[in-house]
Amino acid sequence: MFRSARPRSTLQSVIIISELIYHSVVRNIRKGHSNAVMALVMNILTAVIMVMSFYLMFTVLGIRGAKMRGDFLLFMMSGIFMYMTHIKAVSAVVGAEGPSSPMMQHAPMNTIISISAAAISALYIQVLSMFIILFVYHVGFTPFEVERPIAAFGMVLLSWFSGVAIGLVLLGIKPWFPTFVSLFVTIYQRANMIASGKMFVVNTLPAFMVNMFDWNPLFHIIDQARGFTFINYMPHKTSLDYPIYVSITFLVIGLMGEFYTRQYASSSWNARR
Repeated sequence: MFRSARPRSTLQSVIIISELIYHSVVRNIRKGHSNAVMALVMNILTAVIMVMSFYLMFTVLGIRGAKMRGDFLLFMMSGIFMYMTHIKAVSAVVGAEGPSSPMMQHAPMNTIISISAAAISALYIQVLSMFIILFVYHVGFTPFEVERPIAAFGMVLLSWFSGVAIGLVLLGIKPWFPTFVSLFVTIYQRANMIASGKMFVVNTLPAFMVNMFDWNPLFHIIDQARGFTFINYMPHKTSLDYPIYVSITFLVIGLMGEFYTRQYASSSWNARR
């Protein structure tokens, strides 16, 4: 009567965890909007509005010619897609349910499942939105060719992974300093509008401007992604190793912070948010 049910094998444990993550992903996608299709449409509109805003800004300023040779809109989209994937991953992980959430009272739910679901749902929405926008642009407006599509998509995954790692660090300290984390996330999002370098061709920037931005992993990711996207662009001032090492470091720190915070879980934390 009081015996707890335990998985009988490793395979069964994997299946149970995968099923929990799947249902949590669906719940996260529907949490923002009751209709999953509308949630996707809203995300697509956000990306399109951002692309068109920068396109009009550069057109009015008359500096389109200063960009790299190739499709100008593809140049803008390559930066905006990485930026949105990174920022959405940070926001999703920071907003994941912590150890004091009522959902954690339902075994075998735990914080790792909620964090994984939040991260995967953000990636799912961003990747689906990106492919729909690129498909419509390719078929309905101008055919384009990505030089190394698999490597370019790898940069999308790296921007997501770096966002998850940074978000995990913030999630670990959120119960202790909720106001600071909320303010920091907002500032981080606004700062990356410029610091991510999505509006610049990094090879043409002077050294003092590169030094202002090269602390940012997203700055390196976007420039490397453009190297994989355009045949006539080769990044010289950014590194592919730097964002990988920084993301892994933040991931380890974030996991340690989340584990430490979980030991001091308190129901009163929810009241402080």
